[in-house]
Amino acid sequence: MMQRRTILASAAAAALPLPAFSQGAVARTIRVIPQANLTSVDPVWTTAVVTRNHAFMIYDQICAQDAAGVIRPQMAEGWVLGDDRLSLTFTLREGLAFHDGERVTSKDVVASIKRWARRDPFMQVLWPSVADVEAMDDRRFRFRLHRPVPLLLEALGQTQFPCFIMPERIAATDAFTQIRDTVGSGPFKFVPGEWNPGQRAVWSKNERYVPRTEAVDGLAGGRVPRIDRVEWTVISDPATSANAMTQGEQDYWEYPLHDLLPLIRRNREVVVEQRLLEGTYGIARFNTLHPPFNNVAVRRAVAMAVDQRDYLRAVAGNEPNGWGVCEGVFTCGTPMANEVGSEILKTHNIERAKEALRASGYNGEKVVLIAPSDYPQINALSLVTADILQRMGMNLDLIATDWGSLVQRRASREPVERGGWSIIHTTSSGQSLTLPVYHLFLRANGANAWFGWPDDPEIERLRGAWVESAEESERLNIAQALNRRAMEFMHYLPLGYYWQPSAWRRNVTGVFRAPATVFWNMGKS
Repeated sequence: MMQRRTILASAAAAALPLPAFSQGAVARTIRVIPQANLTSVDPVWTTAVVTRNHAFMIYDQICAQDAAGVIRPQMAEGWVLGDDRLSLTFTLREGLAFHDGERVTSKDVVASIKRWARRDPFMQVLWPSVADVEAMDDRRFRFRLHRPVPLLLEALGQTQFPCFIMPERIAATDAFTQIRDTVGSGPFKFVPGEWNPGQRAVWSKNERYVPRTEAVDGLAGGRVPRIDRVEWTVISDPATSANAMTQGEQDYWEYPLHDLLPLIRRNREVVVEQRLLEGTYGIARFNTLHPPFNNVAVRRAVAMAVDQRDYLRAVAGNEPNGWGVCEGVFTCGTPMANEVGSEILKTHNIERAKEALRASGYNGEKVVLIAPSDYPQINALSLVTADILQRMGMNLDLIATDWGSLVQRRASREPVERGGWSIIHTTSSGQSLTLPVYHLFLRANGANAWFGWPDDPEIERLRGAWVESAEESERLNIAQALNRRAMEFMHYLPLGYYWQPSAWRRNVTGVFRAPATVFWNMGKS
């Protein structure tokens, strides 16, 4: 069995040198160790959660989910559904302004919706039912529909892949081209001059922001910026991060390493709690465009060798209630969860996997697996897969890089000899995998699918049928058919879930449980 950690240094390692601040500045700043390096600031171009966390600070949403999952107005004052259910008209609330002082208008919203809709898996399913989205005047915009779309508000207000509002001039950028301009209308402003990817990113309070008057409720309500600055410092060594937290040099650590939780918990000035809801789910993603994983038999052979328990122990150890096996595509414990057709993931047998690989026609093609050495949890998942592939006899090229570089490289559709990749790993909140409409990894619509670009018309047909179905029993039947087909097509490997706590200094206030990491409403006592 491989070592669970190859990156841990002594927990007493010296803290990373940090900039000096006056006591007053420290009291008005939240100093954060983020989950990963921020390399892309475009939440449409990438689904990286670290980019979404950034986007929640600088952008706002038309509507948002409260703690019960109900969609509430955010930038919108409200909306009206037409009597024939073929139009949905929104009115923006007063006082909305971008960071550059320009007023937010309906034209900005319409352009932002259209750019986001090209990439969002949920809206892609609904879009054929949309005749148009149009600005009616500066504050009103309207969806005209070919047929009623009951899930339209859920798509617009979702947390998984939010529809963030940008100025029209920025939102006019093609959805497959990265934007660099970070002007939004949210509670904080990005400070480009202090951004050093791999080391540091900074946001400052947006003095123009007018929050809603309601109390915060989930991700809805008043998004109040209670501090002057949010500063992210990327610290690649977990032991150094732990020391920075216990010494008070950092205020918030988004994803502490599980091995170090006992050490952190011993410090009375640090709180360790579970903030993220429904667990963190790991996956391995195949690149289905190029050999060897364009061959479904090779993908299924690898699946036979997988034992989720190995992956979960590699991340979370044997901590009680720290993880759970979930051998289906939907979040365990939710209405659509099932394991119909999941027998292949229950094989857990390297010898049978070797036999299946020989029968698949695999001919020694190189397998490029990219592992993010600065993202301990995803790195641990990657190393378990690397061990499996080597034991199966595959021609493995394991490339260690940083998470930011992986995020950039996974967009390449080139073969491995021209800088492409064969297999990568990532994680997702359990909330993102509960329903077919926004299950990013399940989507199999070829060039428009998530990285790996699987193409399977049957999965897409079933997803469409799920949206059209009105009966819960029928939706569950379709979810079972989707699980079965996903196990046959095997475009990604579900690796189970673990619970990822966060840590913060006891003087940090306003921290609440949510399906995403946000910094509005945080302050310091």
